[in-house]
Amino acid sequence: MSRYFTAEHEWIEVDGPEGEWVGTVGITEYAQGQLGDVVFVETPAEGRTLAKGDEAATVESVKAASDVYAPASGTVLEGNDALEGNPELVNQDPEGEGWFYRLTLADPDELDELMDEAAYEAFVAKL
Repeated sequence: MSRYFTAEHEWIEVDGPEGEWVGTVGITEYAQGQLGDVVFVETPAEGRTLAKGDEAATVESVKAASDVYAPASGTVLEGNDALEGNPELVNQDPEGEGWFYRLTLADPDELDELMDEAAYEAFVAKL
């Protein structure tokens, strides 16, 4: 299991046997802190095909609405239904139970363009 990060503050955790990798996607601790109290999350529909960089989900807080982008290409397996009735999960556990959606990866090589945890921490420290 490996976790990668984008400059837009999404994370993707990859799991499963090679060739059948599944990525779980959410926003980082930093991102949820910038948003403030999350009041609504819209996740992508099951079966939707996403290209890397596509707008995949929406998160709204008391401060602003923000898009969540696909860190890698693939097909959506499921959205996190728990967020529908409890969007606060994004604030409480953004890098755990507050995940947004899962997808099958179309091109695992795209992960090479993302940051690992140490690189992301260094990136955030400069903000």
